[in-house]
Formats: sequence, C-alpha cells, structure tokens
Amino acid sequence: MKIKISGHHVEITEGIKQSIENKFAKISKHYPSLMEIDSKITVEPNQQKLEVTTLYEGAKVTVNASDKQLYKAIAKVTKKLQSALAHRKGQLSAKFNNKFVVQQTDLYQAAQ
Repeated sequence: MKIKISGHHVEITEGIKQSIENKFAKISKHYPSLMEIDSKITVEPNQQKLEVTTLYEGAKVTVNASDKQLYKAIAKVTKKLQSALAHRKGQLSAKFNNKFVVQQTDLYQAAQ
C-alpha cells in the first residue's frame, strides 16, 4: 500500500511519517484491496488537523480529525478511517444479501 503524506505549515519529520505508516499498516492488513492513502497534515494555532482520503471498492472515503497534539489526531483519524471502511464494506455486503419480495397475485387474493 502506498501512503502519501503532505503537510501544510508543517515539516514532515521521520517520527510523524513513521507513526502514520505504523497506524495505516494495521488498516491495510484488514483491507488488502486498499492501494493508496493520501494524508494531509495542517497546523493552525493550537490545532493539528489531519485529513485522510482513499479509494475503496469504487468509492472515495475521506475522514478528518483534529486535536491539540498531532499524534492524538493521527490515532483519531485512524479509528475514523477504520470505521468508515467497515461501513463501506457493510454496504457492499448488504447488496449481496438483498431479500426478494414476493408479490401477491390476484388469484391468491381472490382465494382468501
């Protein structure tokens, strides 16, 4: 899986890069069809924001998280991404489990 990390008003250090890669490596084990994750870190006064975007099974999945500490924001966005991917996976499996609705015919209604 390819992880793109970009920063806005922040320098991407080796520690930040390693932390993001470690968190997303766990997600890639559960969702092996993920090919690429784009993450953007933005630093504002007293706020660290992280936006993650990926393409999963034909749908764009985007999650955001913010915190005063960057590593907490990384943990939050990882948790949100995992739940968003699980939701998307549930939507896909629900399409396979559609129940057929049997319509009553006029003959059946007349017999009653």
